[in-house]
Amino acid sequence: MRFEKVHIPYGGYWSTPFCRWQGSLSGEHPIRLAASCAGAFLDGAGCEPESLDGIHFGMTVPQHKSFWGAPWIGALIGAERVTGPTLSQACATSARVIASAAAAVELGAGGRVLALAADRVSNGPTLYYPDPSGPGGRGVTEHWVWDNFNEDPHADVAMIRTAENIAARFGYSRRAQDDLALRRQEQYGMALADDRAFQRRYMVDVPVGGTRGAKTVSGDEGIRERTGERVQALAPVIGNGTVTAAAQTHPADGNAGLLLTAAGQAEELGRDNAVSVRLLSFGEGRAETAYMGMAPVAAAEAALADAGLGIDSIDVVKTHNPFAVNDLYFAEATGFEAERMNNYGSSLVFGHPQGPTGMRLVLELIEELALRGGGYGLFTGCAAGDSAAAVVLKVDAR
Repeated sequence: MRFEKVHIPYGGYWSTPFCRWQGSLSGEHPIRLAASCAGAFLDGAGCEPESLDGIHFGMTVPQHKSFWGAPWIGALIGAERVTGPTLSQACATSARVIASAAAAVELGAGGRVLALAADRVSNGPTLYYPDPSGPGGRGVTEHWVWDNFNEDPHADVAMIRTAENIAARFGYSRRAQDDLALRRQEQYGMALADDRAFQRRYMVDVPVGGTRGAKTVSGDEGIRERTGERVQALAPVIGNGTVTAAAQTHPADGNAGLLLTAAGQAEELGRDNAVSVRLLSFGEGRAETAYMGMAPVAAAEAALADAGLGIDSIDVVKTHNPFAVNDLYFAEATGFEAERMNNYGSSLVFGHPQGPTGMRLVLELIEELALRGGGYGLFTGCAAGDSAAAVVLKVDAR
């Protein structure tokens, strides 16, 4: 999917901190919290909520009244006449929401569209499905988060098994995975330098008042400190496997959003008109069964082809990498060195709240390119069902 008219105002976006599972955001309703963050962002950007032409919202873990989705968010932020779709595509949700909002701009359905994603993995619901054919009419229950994380109904494996499958097929040792996990920790440290100067370019403080009492969350919560000694001491998650807790992500809560606009709107809403951001393409792909970590390559290739670019043209790569082995495979398949990917952070380190994960990574992609003086950027990441999604964008800095 190629875009020629879609812009992102520089600075026209935000992400909350990502908080560990059962942490400071675990008592907050994710839609109400996302609406609060969106309203504050729009007010700071000088963008009247009613001036929006659409709201495209992504969520993967059902919550109380989430049936009402994007229209509810519109009402909460004071845009009662604004509507749009509510989308869910597992870990590819952010990329899909961005593509959906971008298509509206590209096709002239709006010049100012809000793309927003939010999830609370903590305290996920347990659902009951009636089954009249069951013994005594007994139904089936499902814990939305853990039951689905632990078994793909088609592949009949947990997601971590897909990482072990790739490690076994391509010979990625535990040492290689551990070394890359340590490199990702080092890169995340870049974002914390100078009192979190990089993160402050896009991250907002979040006042919360849930079950843990009123406070303000000002940075990621639950980051696991990785050192060589600690990583080497970890046992594999699966028996005689190669993947340890250091080489996989952890569940989290949070939200993120950005504006997609026509060119003139971007100049009006951007915080610095010397920097312009244009969305070039969206792509998706699917790998063979139970090899999820291969799919980001297929998605990246599709997005790059639609953008008319090769990997050699890409200056910055960000990936949703729930397993370090995913980045090892991407590097081998594309030739883009694993050590160069994911400067300033990745979901391997700061966690994975599902829907908004990719959105935050796209924001970091933009900011890294702006610091470099511009260039082409690629985001790609895997998703349930051995699938993946990717976006390509360009930043110009004068």
